[in-house]
Amino acid sequence: MALPSSVAIIGGGPAGLLAAQRLAEAGYRVTVYEAQATVGRKFLVAGHGGFNLTNAEDATSFSARYGQQQGIFQEFLRHFSPHELREWAASLGIHTFVGTSNRVFPLAVHKPADLLRAWLSRLQELGVRLRTRHRWLGFVGATSLLVRDETTDQELEISSDATVLALGGASWAKTGSDGNWVSAFEAVGVKCVPFAPSNCGAEVAWSAFFQTKVGRMPLKNIALHCGTEWVRGEVMLTEYGLEGTPVYALTPALRAALSAGTPALLHLDLKPDLSDEQLLTKLQKPRAGRSLPDFLRQQLRLGAPVPTLLREVAPPEATATPPALAQLLRRVPLPIQGLRPLDEAISSAGGVAWPELNKHLMLRRRPGTFVAGEMLDWEAPTGGYLLQGCFSTGAWAAQGVAQWLRK
Repeated sequence: MALPSSVAIIGGGPAGLLAAQRLAEAGYRVTVYEAQATVGRKFLVAGHGGFNLTNAEDATSFSARYGQQQGIFQEFLRHFSPHELREWAASLGIHTFVGTSNRVFPLAVHKPADLLRAWLSRLQELGVRLRTRHRWLGFVGATSLLVRDETTDQELEISSDATVLALGGASWAKTGSDGNWVSAFEAVGVKCVPFAPSNCGAEVAWSAFFQTKVGRMPLKNIALHCGTEWVRGEVMLTEYGLEGTPVYALTPALRAALSAGTPALLHLDLKPDLSDEQLLTKLQKPRAGRSLPDFLRQQLRLGAPVPTLLREVAPPEATATPPALAQLLRRVPLPIQGLRPLDEAISSAGGVAWPELNKHLMLRRRPGTFVAGEMLDWEAPTGGYLLQGCFSTGAWAAQGVAQWLRK
């Protein structure tokens, strides 16, 4: 009796591990190769900032979070939806709830390590073999792969009936996501879009006085605009510029402006809950000798660091009259000089170019080799969309492998 087909999974992140689980459940012999000492390193690090698995947003809005790749991600999300991700977590004993802004979190008793531990136990039950400290080095011939066992420093040639590559993007290199695989892809003619930081801080050339006086301070309940795009939330003023969910969401627009050589300008709305008329009415009340900081604090509850910020980015005449001040508070200009380095970014844009793949995420130049996760050229904001994208592409690639092997 012939043995079941074998599948090699390169990369032990969410995309690779879910592909491994799906394929093992379908009866295939699966081996996962991971360069690090343990799997799920970036998954665990991401969980430190709030273990946000997915989002409960409606399907149309959800797929729109993937920008230029919205169309193809609609198909991925239908195949493995946010609801299915929550059911999958529940099958591992990790129950979830919908928090603010529709973000989905495990119950407080569950930590990222709890989910990963339960997941690895399930994979072991399914017969998935895990080979850590095995670094992928590149392609060999038409179908084989080369890995190095870093425990013995021995190079091994791997032959399998199909392969899923889930090597990650290029942010947070300390977790193993360093993008070094690009050279091996380009060596066999597979085109890759250069990596760029996504979901990262933006740099502003603050004065030395501002850096000293403000340091790190939050601005809550604001709206941030970049061209026609805007996002509500909270930003953090930092010594280098600003960071926070609204900044991260606008990274693609900022990167496009910076790449085109045009001014990359953010506008900060400090009172988005007030209409223009309401804002002006409050600012037209007599100051009665109060300083601008006192007036803003009493009338609009705008305390530090707002007065210092206004002095930093606007001339004195911008606060001289109620109409001018109202206009400034609605559109505080923040000139962006650049984005933070790639290795500081939460995620990366760029990766394997879509024309190199068929609809099943198989490399056209290497039949039987599939790609999933952050290796693909896509990006999405924080809020559950990144992890969901990795899980969904992993499930989709697994389906492609199964179809390929059945043929």
